[in-house]
Amino acid sequence: MSEHELHFEGAPFLKQETAGLYEPRGSKALGESAERSIKHNREVQSKIPYWQSWREAANQVKDYAIANLDKLLVEFEQKITARGAKVIYAETAAEANRIVLQIAREHQVKTVVKAKSMVSEEMELNHKFEAAGIRAVETDLGEYLVQLAGQRPVHIVTPALHLSAADVGRLFQEKLGEPFTEEHRKLTDVARRHLREEFLRADMGVSGVNFAIADTGTICVVENEGNAGLSTSAPRVHVALMGIEKVIPSIHHLPLFLNLLARSGTGQKLTTYTHLFHGSTPSRQLYVIILDNGRTNVLKDPAARMSLFCIRCGACLNACPVYRRTGGWAYGWVYPGPIGSVLTPHLVGLDQAGTLPFASSLCGACGEVCPVKIDIPHQLVHLRHRAVNEPSPVNSLSERLMWKGWAWAMSGPLRYRLAMWAVRIGVRLARFLPWHPGKLGAWTRGRELPELPGRVPFRTWWKKEASGNGLSRQ
Repeated sequence: MSEHELHFEGAPFLKQETAGLYEPRGSKALGESAERSIKHNREVQSKIPYWQSWREAANQVKDYAIANLDKLLVEFEQKITARGAKVIYAETAAEANRIVLQIAREHQVKTVVKAKSMVSEEMELNHKFEAAGIRAVETDLGEYLVQLAGQRPVHIVTPALHLSAADVGRLFQEKLGEPFTEEHRKLTDVARRHLREEFLRADMGVSGVNFAIADTGTICVVENEGNAGLSTSAPRVHVALMGIEKVIPSIHHLPLFLNLLARSGTGQKLTTYTHLFHGSTPSRQLYVIILDNGRTNVLKDPAARMSLFCIRCGACLNACPVYRRTGGWAYGWVYPGPIGSVLTPHLVGLDQAGTLPFASSLCGACGEVCPVKIDIPHQLVHLRHRAVNEPSPVNSLSERLMWKGWAWAMSGPLRYRLAMWAVRIGVRLARFLPWHPGKLGAWTRGRELPELPGRVPFRTWWKKEASGNGLSRQ
């Protein structure tokens, strides 16, 4: 079993598990694909003269929706339950898992087909199904591939972005017994053939929710492969998982978000399939599980509420140089990239993921491409401020003592010279330590200790050179 399939305790980014500042490294395919995707998306967006107006309008709609979340969720619940759906609220992922498993037991479910759902990743639902003796199969092609490989997704929209065609061919050969091929059409045919049997035998379908529309009580699910349509229509039970922030006020707002989501996520005018569920249908059951799982923690922080505007397009990941370099697993949890560095500390706590907001150069590329105008750079700065003032890995006793020592050493020329003398001695002694240099931290696991310069300190050399050449010492 791959380590990326195991349960995570928050985000290990920049902890001891990270073998060096050059690791973990995103695959070459991931970096190239992300860069190609963001370039294509920008070309598509540049052809729309009112793109910025769309972004501003979406920002205002989401601002209203989050400010009136309690009323809109009640309205959505009332409208969709009037058409036979059952709405259940869950405070935590554990509670949501118990609800899903109870539904499965009531309907004697043995097999499940799953459309893409980031909420189900938060819940680690596949592990719960497996423990309960229920077979669950991901049907989104990217999710299917990473499930076969025993990995976690590396991207919100394209989960297998790190895999090349050759990687997929070898995976199908090993896991499915298919002849090796790198041809895209043949690989797609293999996946279609195997998944079609899963749809026919499944007892339950699980999907996410892209948008929940309050005034009509409608669930909207968008996709490109047809797998979500089959997952939600072929089985006799459909369970839709959504975070509380997915609600929007009116059906009239939906076209705006569909235009933004497709162009920012995949560079399309619209996704291939847009499914609207208004309630249950005859002989079929629809359950809607609305999950909090830490989202109310974001609501409690007025400066952070904007992060709940996210529509999961993945544009900020593609634009981020840090994500393209490290890949999605480096972020340690469900949501990678810039938005993951913002959401994860809120959802799992600063005590576990307080280092993530520092995994950014603050170049601003993520904020520029966000279709709903989330100011991600300032969200990161806000979380950095909180991380150094609240219990977190960057506000531990050792961290505070280190910075107090640094401040003391930098506060005067004599202290600075003493500190540099101690550093020079320390570096020399470190070369003779009996343990591996990696024990000294991430820097030395990925590189050699620096060579010390000559015996004459730079300040002494500069003072001598400046006076000898008549240079100003300003």
